[in-house]
Amino acid sequence: MREPLTNRNAADPDAAAALALSALAWVLSDDDRAGRLLTLTGLAPGDLRERLGEPAVLAAVLTYLESYEPDLIACAHELDVRPETLVAARATLEHP
Repeated sequence: MREPLTNRNAADPDAAAALALSALAWVLSDDDRAGRLLTLTGLAPGDLRERLGEPAVLAAVLTYLESYEPDLIACAHELDVRPETLVAARATLEHP
């Protein structure tokens, strides 16, 4: 597995946000996952579009993935990063 983003540089808020946006695209590529994300976060599609750049929203996407390990692992695999890197990015977004 090539590791373009590591736990160390996941501490960079811009890198963490970029990774979270990629993870969001992965989540939204599946209707069931997208529906669960909206239900669990309480975000409406319009809210999600309007608030895409907010660290709290991006962290919520990664928290959603963390809550179901099979999705966390599948997303990490698709994005070619370690699951721990997604977790580190969430921590960065929550505590910039």
